[in-house]
Amino acid sequence: MRRFDMALPSSLSECLAALSDGGDGGDVKLVAGGTDLVPQMKNGLVRPSLVVDLGGVPELKVLETGGDGALRVGAAVTARALELSELARDGFRALSEGAGVVGSYQVRNLATLGGNVANAAPSADMAPPLLALDAVAVVDGPNGRRMMPIVDFFQGVRRTALQPGELLVEIVVPAAGAGSGGTYVRHTPRRELDIAVVGVASQLTIQDGRCTKARIALGAVAPVPLRASDAEARLEGEEVTPALIEEAANLAVQSARPISDQRGSAEFRRHLVRVLTRRTLTTAFERATGRSSSRNGAH
Repeated sequence: MRRFDMALPSSLSECLAALSDGGDGGDVKLVAGGTDLVPQMKNGLVRPSLVVDLGGVPELKVLETGGDGALRVGAAVTARALELSELARDGFRALSEGAGVVGSYQVRNLATLGGNVANAAPSADMAPPLLALDAVAVVDGPNGRRMMPIVDFFQGVRRTALQPGELLVEIVVPAAGAGSGGTYVRHTPRRELDIAVVGVASQLTIQDGRCTKARIALGAVAPVPLRASDAEARLEGEEVTPALIEEAANLAVQSARPISDQRGSAEFRRHLVRVLTRRTLTTAFERATGRSSSRNGAH
């Protein structure tokens, strides 16, 4: 690991100034928990001249709901804090569950929402829940603050929509509202300390016995986390039954673009998409309605 300078800002404005000034050579990296950056630096994958520590920036540690019920999560909020937060568990269950499977307990006490998202790994566990919950990324930089749907934040493997000098400030998750339920489930070879072979988040809103809104987000099956739009459209406006869930699960497979690697073949990943979509939709329906989907037209 080569030598580098360290900046320790105590406010968002100081952080943006450090990013603007840059380091020797202009290669600047942000660090909060360091669970991604430090191993990359040790292995020589990144060689920053300046590292900006976000630990002292209070604006990045917000975890609260506003008057509209939306959840605001600062980029430096840890996965463990999200996992344990009553605010997240009560209205944004899929996000809490995604945070709860990031690494081990020790990793979750350091790893942050911003790091998990901005690192832009296809297998990031908190990305599919954010897509399923229609989250919005709040970004600040030299040209001012801007907001974008989280689905537009991801541009490719380890590539985001962040421009030079910008940083992710927080994620805003709209309130799902009454009659909504969701969950996140992933498959890994080991329970902890492994990354997802496939991850699926589903969120359903049920009103008067019919699905008024459906979101299905897939992780680790494409260069970016993505929505299974055809499967969502099949559910909306319909009475949710096991047969309809099965149809949606089959459509979700068609949205996946998996590769084969050491963790699983493309065929195995497609199988997992079907299984996990079926499972998450069933759980989302039960959480939205308080009843089993099998009682809604068993087959």
